[in-house]
Amino acid sequence: MKKTLIAVLFASLTIGLMATTRTAPPKNPPATKIQWLTIGEAYKLSQKQPRKFVIDVYTDWCGWCKVMDKKTFTNAQVIEYVGKKYYAVKYNPETEGDVMLGRTSFRSLLQGINGYPTTVVLDEKYGMIQPISGYLEARVFHQMVTFFGDDNHKKEDFEKFKVGTYTTKYNVTK
Repeated sequence: MKKTLIAVLFASLTIGLMATTRTAPPKNPPATKIQWLTIGEAYKLSQKQPRKFVIDVYTDWCGWCKVMDKKTFTNAQVIEYVGKKYYAVKYNPETEGDVMLGRTSFRSLLQGINGYPTTVVLDEKYGMIQPISGYLEARVFHQMVTFFGDDNHKKEDFEKFKVGTYTTKYNVTK
């Protein structure tokens, strides 16, 4: 009887200690959202650590822009890849002013863009790589940022990339 009581007491204490023991949070937890910057903030950061820019050109009244915010920009793979490879910028041309990127006016880079949403990719020297008009669902957006982010666009066209390199090189879920 005494041995059973001691065993039950010991088990209770052990379970109690395990329940109250804290585990340390991960040192670098995965980001849960894209860290959006202004074009000025991204420019300043790029002076110290050059990266490509991915720019969400949107307006407040744009319905598809809101859908991208809810569905595309909340995708874990999109968040992770954009955070590693790009400075992510949200830019509303109807409310935000111009910024000089070195000797280049940011607004001059956006000449001809008048449909929303438009995703703009700039290289590390603020040159336009590609503007992409319209809504992009998460998988297509991820394909696009990996295509440009790892300079795959210099090696193959996008259609070959999607069925070849993308499916073999990037750990993606559907």
